Amino acid sequence: QVQLVESGGGLVQAGGSLRLSCAASGRTFSTVASGWFRQAPGKEREFVGVISWSGETTYYADSVKGRFTISRDNAKNTVFLQMNNLKREDAAVYYCATTTRSVPTPREYMNPDKYNYWGQGTQVTVSS
Repeated sequence: QVQLVESGGGLVQAGGSLRLSCAASGRTFSTVASGWFRQAPGKEREFVGVISWSGETTYYADSVKGRFTISRDNAKNTVFLQMNNLKREDAAVYYCATTTRSVPTPREYMNPDKYNYWGQGTQVTVSS
């Protein structure tokens, strides 16, 4: 089992920045990739981005490309989501997830069904 705990959410003005963290514990050695998703009220869970275990490969949703960056510190079992130039439409509950499953292309990690473990989420609110 892997436990994930997100932190760093909060209220920020449009155009501002936030950095979310996802701390993992448990059997993390089997992790192949870590992803971030978000869910706004009344909407389906949406893929944000994913990073491989090595950190060499990242893949982002078009809606956040160029504004969000995922990184990781494996020594601390932590994955980060740096969010810059936030827009009102970025407001959502943000979830991190990890997977032990390998896929042929990073694009397949856009599917939440590819992930084994999920955190409880952290709220991001963007004001105008």
